[in-house]
Amino acid sequence: MSNNKSILDQIITNHKIEEVAKLDAIEIVNSLFGELNKREQDVLTRRFGLHGKDRETLEKIGSIHKLTRERIRQIECSGIKKLRELKNLNDYIAGLKKVINQLLEEHGGLMEREYLINNLVNFSASGFNPQSEEDKIHRNHLDFMISKLLHDELEEVSDSKNFKNSFKLKYQTLDHLEALAAELLEKVKNAKKVFITVDLINLAKQLKGFQENKEKFETPNNLDISSILGGDHFGEDADLINSNKALYTILQAVKSIEQNKFGHWGVYNWREIKPKTINDKIYLILKNHGKPMHFSEIADRINNVSFDSKKANAATVHNELILDDKYVLVGRGLYGLKEWGYSKGTVADVIESILKKSGEAFSRDEIIEKALEQRVVKKATVNLALMNRGRFKLKDGKYSI
Repeated sequence: MSNNKSILDQIITNHKIEEVAKLDAIEIVNSLFGELNKREQDVLTRRFGLHGKDRETLEKIGSIHKLTRERIRQIECSGIKKLRELKNLNDYIAGLKKVINQLLEEHGGLMEREYLINNLVNFSASGFNPQSEEDKIHRNHLDFMISKLLHDELEEVSDSKNFKNSFKLKYQTLDHLEALAAELLEKVKNAKKVFITVDLINLAKQLKGFQENKEKFETPNNLDISSILGGDHFGEDADLINSNKALYTILQAVKSIEQNKFGHWGVYNWREIKPKTINDKIYLILKNHGKPMHFSEIADRINNVSFDSKKANAATVHNELILDDKYVLVGRGLYGLKEWGYSKGTVADVIESILKKSGEAFSRDEIIEKALEQRVVKKATVNLALMNRGRFKLKDGKYSI
């Protein structure tokens, strides 16, 4: 019996893999456009950015074809109507429908629009890189088919209190998802800290909204979405997310929770999620690096991470580091966070602080070891500071103040 079930599961899985393999968005749309005349093809291509460029306005397309804005709108509508009324339309989009339905089922019935398209781009394109020109073209083709040709298959969620613009299965109720999303957001707000994905998923599993609807979050797991997970500056636990898609999709869809450039989740307008100033960016870079950095390296890292279009320069970064008490100079141009235990002052100040806090004398080697935990300097620099007899006394091989 178990062998038969295993074979059946294999057949089902292979069938799904074949459907995914056939999901070539560009080829599907190109085939469909063969049913349209040249002008209809051009209007739809320009209107929906199917040529890989930005979507064009009715006015711009009208000037190209020497037609009015209203006439271009009519051509657009008639072209879409023609495609929708094709007797063999389902032959073209059957594979896409099956993959979307499977994705939605495995995600508990709901997916945020961009997250759904990211998944489909990954299956349609070879590899996933949302910044690449190829993926932009696939994205526009998929967006066109979902919004214009699958309108009867999916239900768009655009007026939810808790969720961003999303798509759901026709029969899917949102009550349990809305309840969990609201409860999770409240917990994150009250925690006043950022979460990594595994901790946020585990938190969601402890909540009433999950505990009372466990069976609704138990979904199939046949499609591997690991290729779209993580970012340029962080990775995700693919096994965890693949087996918890119905919870992960809530993180993606809930309106007020976002993930920052380093994979941490929090309220969308928190400075640690969406840094607003150069100081916010410096703090995030240092915190996620976990050890002191040179001010020029911090500036380079800010530009590499690309929080926004604004470029950071080393001089501005250096000024912020000097003026803000939460940063501590620990070496030549090197800065760390005060919250890591660093204290301000010269090497001699650091030694004095070490001796005051301990209330006992230390040997030269002990002081060097403790001082180097606070400053990125050479041992000779610590030795030089210890020679200041106005601040430190040496007796029986140990220093005190």
